[in-house]
Amino acid sequence: MSIRVLLADDHAIVRQGLRALLDKEGIDVVCEAADGRQAVTMVSEHKPDVAVLDLAMPLLNGLDATREILKMSTQTKPMLLTMHTEDHYVLEALRAGVCGYVMKSHSREDLVRAIKQVADGEIYLSPSISEVVVQAYLTKSDYASDSLTGRERQVLQLVAEGNTTKKVASLLGLSVKTAESHRTRIMEKLDIHETAGLVRYAIRRGIIQP
Repeated sequence: MSIRVLLADDHAIVRQGLRALLDKEGIDVVCEAADGRQAVTMVSEHKPDVAVLDLAMPLLNGLDATREILKMSTQTKPMLLTMHTEDHYVLEALRAGVCGYVMKSHSREDLVRAIKQVADGEIYLSPSISEVVVQAYLTKSDYASDSLTGRERQVLQLVAEGNTTKKVASLLGLSVKTAESHRTRIMEKLDIHETAGLVRYAIRRGIIQP
């Protein structure tokens, strides 16, 4: 029985290329998503074995999509396919629960191997990523997680992407008053009091891309 995969990337041409590659390897791409929120919905509907997620996606990034997927499904194993090698991205991804971290710059064999191992219940890190993790451990790297809840991170991403409070409320199914309360709490927790500061923080944490 072939491995069933979700592809999530906001670039259609990337998804098309990955689908063609995986088709040749006998891996079944059962659904595609253009953003993290759509990816979570697709996982709920199709229950793929592996969700291959880009790290930087609109509406919901790959890390928070991973968190949502793991809350919802024990069947689907999330993995990231990204160009980011910085240790804080890798460590935060592992904390979020990803089962694989693969570089876009590596060969197709690396991706196929990762999908197969993740589907088998193993953890897969690209060779260069393994080195990052080891070095972070050896140097006692301590990239502290922020104090935001999952919902607050979602609100932060949408605000940093330029959405109004009304739009944030609509996207998340909240009242405008609740969305505004989340925004206020985010600013209080981070001690940031203007939108530009929230944008800079979101970029620094990898929640959005510059």
